Amino acid sequence: MSLDLLLFAAVAAFLVFRLRSVLGRRMGNERPPMGTGESPNNAKSQTATDNANEKNVVALPDRKPDDPFIEQAVGALGENLREIRKSDSHFNTVKFIEGARGAFEMIVTSFATGDTDTLKPLLSDEVYDNFSKAIKERSDIGASMEMTLVGIQESDIIEASMDGAVAFVTTKFVSEQIEVTYNASGEISEGDPTQVTTVTDIWTFARNTRSRNPNWTLVATEAPN
Repeated sequence: MSLDLLLFAAVAAFLVFRLRSVLGRRMGNERPPMGTGESPNNAKSQTATDNANEKNVVALPDRKPDDPFIEQAVGALGENLREIRKSDSHFNTVKFIEGARGAFEMIVTSFATGDTDTLKPLLSDEVYDNFSKAIKERSDIGASMEMTLVGIQESDIIEASMDGAVAFVTTKFVSEQIEVTYNASGEISEGDPTQVTTVTDIWTFARNTRSRNPNWTLVATEAPN
């Protein structure tokens, strides 16, 4: 929502408040009710004028929240999400989740195929080092991995915080995957190509809100199951 629209809405709300604050008061210049001396012709004239004025009234649309999740979130999560939005006016949880789901799919797929070039810009240095180390260890023994992301069932923001200008958002992913690891001989050493497994991952993304780069970086991972 633009600043001009916000200011307009605020002014409109103030005018409505002022109007309601005087309703019901007799200010000394209102029309008297019918039967107290006002002629019917005058009453008809006033009614016509009122109807004409009503046609010229432009009804303001009800304001819809820019991001209902942020506005309705309670406790520390809500406070911290609103703090992030203060630092980054473009922050939106719907768009964040869309991006996080895309990053999740890209990261787990690239890890399975050993695509470190794709992983590097998506991960913090520490997370990248851990991922690339695991990929190297797998490669050194001649093992390979196949992973199929069947689908993402859940992707929910569960924590948020600010550290200076850096925003942190933790997301819980519940996905269905097929993971199979093969040894150097091409035999299955782990997993089952016919078995779909439900996997829960808790990932934390970070972004410097003062940076022009809109991308979030994966800075921490946790797999509770």
